[in-house]
Amino acid sequence: MSATSKAVLCAMEPSSTPTSNRLLRLTALGSGVLFAGALTYVGLVDPHREGSLFPPCPFKMLTGWNCPGCGGLRMTHDLLHGDFSAAVVDNVFLLVGLPALLAWILLRRRQGKSVLAVPAIAVLAVLAITWTVVRNLPGFPLVPTVLGG
Repeated sequence: MSATSKAVLCAMEPSSTPTSNRLLRLTALGSGVLFAGALTYVGLVDPHREGSLFPPCPFKMLTGWNCPGCGGLRMTHDLLHGDFSAAVVDNVFLLVGLPALLAWILLRRRQGKSVLAVPAIAVLAVLAITWTVVRNLPGFPLVPTVLGG
């Protein structure tokens, strides 16, 4: 193997210097703090109430339809308060889908396979589109709740 190819291989290997490890730990810590802060905010401020400081869904503003994620903040709020049945009403797709997706990703990583292969992305897209259509059919019982001000 030539010196040039050895240099290229060394440049492609992940760095394990103390500086890169420290940066990785700080990034993980910062992300954890932001995530904990976001969960605290969602737990304290009730997104079911009109006028709460949560951003409106741009998809719903443009189309009038609930998107696959509509009700996700309300679902998280309900879960943080132990109200599982209200979480199901707000967004059962995310309630079941996010843990299933996380399990799929962990399984694929453990097996050393591509995390999200093209067929998996196609299945996710079909599921999201199907959920969007079904949840917007007239009379569909699982509609995210917003309480009047």
